[in-house]
Amino acid sequence: MKNIWIICRRELRSYFVSPVAYVLFVMFALLFGWFFWNILGAFVFYSMASQMRGEMMPMNINEQIIRQLLSDLNVTALFVIPLITMRLFAEEKRNGTMELLATSPIRDIEVILGKWLAAVTLYIGMLLLTGLNYAFIFKYGNPDWKPLAVGYLGMLLQAAGLLAIGTFISSLTKNQIIAGAATFGACLLIFVLGWASGYETSTWAQVLSYMSVTTHMESFAKGVLDSKDAVYYVTVIFLGLFLTARSLESLRWRS
Repeated sequence: MKNIWIICRRELRSYFVSPVAYVLFVMFALLFGWFFWNILGAFVFYSMASQMRGEMMPMNINEQIIRQLLSDLNVTALFVIPLITMRLFAEEKRNGTMELLATSPIRDIEVILGKWLAAVTLYIGMLLLTGLNYAFIFKYGNPDWKPLAVGYLGMLLQAAGLLAIGTFISSLTKNQIIAGAATFGACLLIFVLGWASGYETSTWAQVLSYMSVTTHMESFAKGVLDSKDAVYYVTVIFLGLFLTARSLESLRWRS
């Protein structure tokens, strides 16, 4: 456990001694801020239009703002996650320090968990930035906080799974650009698999839909905590880290 935290701190430090973390935080904040103010502006516009027409039914902040923001946060994660993971092992290989890790007494699983936890921690920091936007909603509105909490739990689980996949892909190459592009492609594929169920009802379409991360995010976005969705994300995390372990094991044998 001690080695895991040492590697995690080392990895986090490497993010912040370079411009990487700062660029990611700014990009994430700007993208989410853009989505937030556009969704909020549309909500205010339609709310005022509804009042002018004399409609008494209040508009739902959770349904029309928070669920939309969670959906847009999915899109933002699709671009940010490859940038977080592309350097995890690719940079070690490029700098020639991967061989030192492979021949060190530190176990592969400790290296993997340390780097993956650093990536997850960095993403949590980005999610915390969005709290400033939600503070504005809670100050001037009265949304239910429970669906928001469940939605963010789902976002964290989903991101952890995609970060595990990105960690594996980064272990396959020493080129960060290739690692980032391949991770983006893999994440995009897992995102769009769910589209198959939109025009197909066959068994294979349902299987593809189940494999999509967005399918399992739907319940979380509604504020529903379903164990099968949580199990799915935990399985994706395990699979990504397991494949990374096999990749490092092959490197250790070659060394």
